[in-house]
Amino acid sequence: MHKVPVGVLGASGYAGRELCRLVAEHPALELSFASANEQRGQRVRIGASEVTFVATEDAPLNKAEVVFTALPHGASAKWVGNARATGARVVDLSSDFRPGSDARTNGIQAPYGLTELMRAKIPAAQVVANPGCYATAILVAIAPLLKEGWIVPGATINVSAASGVTGAGYSVRQDLLFAEVAEDFRAYSVGNQHRHIAEMRAVAKELGGRDNDILFTPHLLPVARGILATIAVPVREYLHDPSALWRDFYSGEPFIEIAADPPSLRDVVRRNVVRLSIAKAANVRQPTLVLISAIDNLMKGAAGQALQNANVLLGLSEQTGLPA
Repeated sequence: MHKVPVGVLGASGYAGRELCRLVAEHPALELSFASANEQRGQRVRIGASEVTFVATEDAPLNKAEVVFTALPHGASAKWVGNARATGARVVDLSSDFRPGSDARTNGIQAPYGLTELMRAKIPAAQVVANPGCYATAILVAIAPLLKEGWIVPGATINVSAASGVTGAGYSVRQDLLFAEVAEDFRAYSVGNQHRHIAEMRAVAKELGGRDNDILFTPHLLPVARGILATIAVPVREYLHDPSALWRDFYSGEPFIEIAADPPSLRDVVRRNVVRLSIAKAANVRQPTLVLISAIDNLMKGAAGQALQNANVLLGLSEQTGLPA
């Protein structure tokens, strides 16, 4: 069976390594190269095979039909252009091509790769902008309400979400050392300043939330991976079974799970899924729904979703090579 050659730029980070592992286990793909500047020349075991990292400048882009760019924000756009110049199609995991980004993309257009919401735009794309992890957990949860006009006009969508430490990247930071994180829980980017806000606002507007603000407060969990988001949304009225909206909206979607009970990280870690629960809020004057959304930030929030998008680009089943 012919396998499609793919490359990973930025393979030493958490998302990049996860991508290499998924590619190594994918029945229709083979890893042509993996770049990591600071670890160039090093051999690492990924899955059942060994990979030698090359410098990004030395990556043989012309040997790949699909290139994943998992490079730092602001540095990725250049290499997306370089990969496109060789004819490769690209799935970019940085924020450079996402809605709301102010990065210079040299005119390259990239549909937003939140597959369940934007699937029709992906097959013909040359570059796909893979969504951010927090944005994935939150936008999948609120999309049915935005699309169907359930949210009170002008109301603020309040989000409190917590992520494992791999969401902060692979770079060594004192505040992410085990002794600093363990047995603690803290908020960061307080004041609605997180870099995913622009992305979420832009996509929410496209989905129908033109006059709704998103107030987002992220937190750091003392775990390796996973995101749990609690989302309070003022709605026009309660229906008898509000979760029916999500079941209908995501009917047939293999990576969306609607749960009767609030999900936990154990439900989603190492799986390419968004698991959701919906509840009516009691003891409030304004009808409000409380949505709980759980994902693995390295799977559905990064590498798994990138592979899902690559499957769509290549005309493969979206589930190929992905643990559900």
